[in-house]
Amino acid sequence: MKSKLILNISTLIIAIFFLACGKSKEKKVLPVFGAKYVQQDDTVFHTIKNFSFTNQFNEAVTEQTVKNKIYVANFFFATCQSICPEMSKNLIDVQKAFANDDSVLILSHSVNPMHDSVEVLEAYANTYGALKNKWHLLTGDKKDIYALAANGYMVNAFEDDGSPEGFLHSEMFLLIDKKGRIRGMYDGTDHAEVLKLISDIELLKTESSDL
Repeated sequence: MKSKLILNISTLIIAIFFLACGKSKEKKVLPVFGAKYVQQDDTVFHTIKNFSFTNQFNEAVTEQTVKNKIYVANFFFATCQSICPEMSKNLIDVQKAFANDDSVLILSHSVNPMHDSVEVLEAYANTYGALKNKWHLLTGDKKDIYALAANGYMVNAFEDDGSPEGFLHSEMFLLIDKKGRIRGMYDGTDHAEVLKLISDIELLKTESSDL
């Protein structure tokens, strides 16, 4: 009877061990944000549509620039004195984490392109040490930028005469995968959230291409 009890306990311990191992091997998968629908038995997810803007080096940045890349997108303007400086400081940490990784980019869109010319963006980029071909600060048509924010990245970005600085934009950093899908949203003013973003980028890099 005693030996049978010991055998049962041993079997239970082994079962628990393998169950725990199985759970530890379960890989975390980031969610996909936005509406989705089924088309011919395939799930079609919300993606960022085509775009064309100009960076601080007067170079065109389009959807081809980020093709098969992971990137972080956000919105700001050069004269912003509220949340933008903190957001830009936090993007320095994102850039530093992937400075030597060509598969990860940063796209910062100005919500005041009337003022934020190539020259203004170049000066702003120098202030925060934005690296060429890594961190693109973008200007372009105001309507295109606002439409991309609302319809693509699903965040606010618009001119508002009632606000203290004349513009309103989201504080969120958007994590975009190689297929142009939104995989994460993070408070760009919260350093703990930015550390999570960096961790999630590393996770996204290991994701299978068929997901």
